[in-house]
Amino acid sequence: MRLNLSSEIVLNKIPEEYYNPKTAVERSEITRCEKINTDIFPKIEEGAEHIARAIEAEIKFKNDQGKLCVLGLGTGNSLTPVYEELIRLHKENGLSFARVAVFNAYEYFPLNEGNPHSSISQLRERFLDHVNIAPENVFTLDGTVPQEMVNSSCKQYEQRIVDMGGIDVMLLGIGRMGNIATNEPGSVLTSGSRLILIDAVSREEMTLSFGSKEAVPPCSITMGIATILSARKIFLTAWGEDKADIIQRAVEEKVTDVLPASFLQTHKDANVVIDLPAASRLTRIVHPWLVTSCQWTDKLVRSALVWLCQLTGKPILKLTNKDYNENGLSELLALYGSAYNANIKIFNDLQHTITGWPGGKPNADDTYRPERATPYPKRVIIFSPHPDDDVISMGGTLRRLVEQGHEVHVAYQTSGNIAVGDEEVIRFMHFINGFNQIFGGDSDTVIKEKYKEIKAFLKEKKDSIGDTRDILTIKGLIRRGEARTASTYNDIPLQRVHFLDLPFYESGKIEKLPMGEADVKVVREFIHGIQPHQIYVAGDLADPHGTHKKCTDAVFAAIDEELKAGEKWLDDCRVWMYRGAWAEWEIENIEMCVPMSPEELRAKRNSILKHQSQMESAPFLGNDERLFWQRSEDRNRGTAELYDKLGLACYEAMEAFVEYKFKEM
Repeated sequence: MRLNLSSEIVLNKIPEEYYNPKTAVERSEITRCEKINTDIFPKIEEGAEHIARAIEAEIKFKNDQGKLCVLGLGTGNSLTPVYEELIRLHKENGLSFARVAVFNAYEYFPLNEGNPHSSISQLRERFLDHVNIAPENVFTLDGTVPQEMVNSSCKQYEQRIVDMGGIDVMLLGIGRMGNIATNEPGSVLTSGSRLILIDAVSREEMTLSFGSKEAVPPCSITMGIATILSARKIFLTAWGEDKADIIQRAVEEKVTDVLPASFLQTHKDANVVIDLPAASRLTRIVHPWLVTSCQWTDKLVRSALVWLCQLTGKPILKLTNKDYNENGLSELLALYGSAYNANIKIFNDLQHTITGWPGGKPNADDTYRPERATPYPKRVIIFSPHPDDDVISMGGTLRRLVEQGHEVHVAYQTSGNIAVGDEEVIRFMHFINGFNQIFGGDSDTVIKEKYKEIKAFLKEKKDSIGDTRDILTIKGLIRRGEARTASTYNDIPLQRVHFLDLPFYESGKIEKLPMGEADVKVVREFIHGIQPHQIYVAGDLADPHGTHKKCTDAVFAAIDEELKAGEKWLDDCRVWMYRGAWAEWEIENIEMCVPMSPEELRAKRNSILKHQSQMESAPFLGNDERLFWQRSEDRNRGTAELYDKLGLACYEAMEAFVEYKFKEM
């Protein structure tokens, strides 16, 4: 069973010579904008293996010299694949860590002794406990010392690194603000190990480890920039498109203390190792015409012309030969013969993406429409990872499908119970208890006792303690109620509202279980029962909690299994991927764009507002200060504005979709 099909989606097939040039000359040409050696791999596993093999070679080299190999290690999520590969090399290939010393890159402050959320605890859990490294060779900054002793503790740590012969290999991730270890923006090149205040963005990233933003300690003790740069070799990793912008800035822009990762440009053996999504903003990937001769596909031409429009401030049909020649696109003039021919081609391509009939327009010529006219009406499944992603991401299209007579089913894949604040539980428990007192004469002892029990638990609840199963159940019920209310508002009958409660999500913790065959079985049985003509799934696979990717992979795996079984209903089914909760589709990739009027946008907002628990009090709003309805509207208006500036019709807002061509996977 293929459980990771989303990672194989290639919207724009990047020629291998862009990310893996064959000769030094080709590499020099195509990487001319990059100031740090950067290796790009199609898959995370390949990048992790590349780093692990380099570390393996360094360990063996040092051991052959009769010396310890000294590693500096971070604990970011991006490093987990590397640690998994090192563990595999240890268990399957006999790689020994007996003569390896490890220095932890940072530690939270202040900490109680034995705090399970400490950085060193995470490092042990993810790596150290799985290899034969000697406990006496593991060193960490001490987050338990009194504040007045932090400076002396840091000096001892620095001296210990020197005494061990210095760090041979430093392994780091990168934060959303370009921080390495926990060197926040403003850290200077000469900084050593020290106490530092954790900023708001970093605190948000750390929430996934601590359970809530409030539980994250206010400070950390980190290796300084100078300490990191003293390592003989440095690897910095990043995976996924949510890191693409910061990687581009760190690798291609000037060195600045505003972006601490940019200091790696000053190191003689610093290496950035990333996958293709994380590389998607590098010049050689996103604007290859600026560094090399291109293999021009329809999507690349569309991307180039949209870029040229934005650069010149012109709509597509006003671009001239001069614009092309002056901005590195003369190849397109040779390909199309003139600017006009290229302009009209891309204008028509974009025009054909716009439709007010997302389910297909009956009795109409569908030659240039994104969706086919028949069958009509269609059976439609909208998969929603959480009980609000449907309306956040495609609320306008959902309403349009219902209004146009299609049989619309909404399938909420997870309970979303951990994303409900405790105050919501208290509010609902007050209501239930009050209802019992007023209408039941306080006779229901179950309600009375459960009310007291939950109230007492929440009063004494500590940040490190998870919710009880009863509380998680109540939080799940809250979200189910909101989802039903929103569905009813959108005229979807409740018998077409489905709650799948996929097993992987029900860990009771922020960190979820791996998505597996049990999840696929639930989805497959559901899909097979309906046999839809259209399926909508989440395409924003870079969501910070990872749930969207797992949910989408479960759908793709279920479809794949049905395909293997030769199920004929798939012959007449199309799968569309939406975004909107965390990002929007790039215009070169959009294959269907559904416009919304001001009234339709207002109705979409009302749908989102039915999910009251996900307003200001939601625990996981991410690093975007806007509420979900505000983000959604801004993205939808932004898409419409982009179409308008390119010279196409001007709408209030637009929702964009990309087709998942499952028969080609």
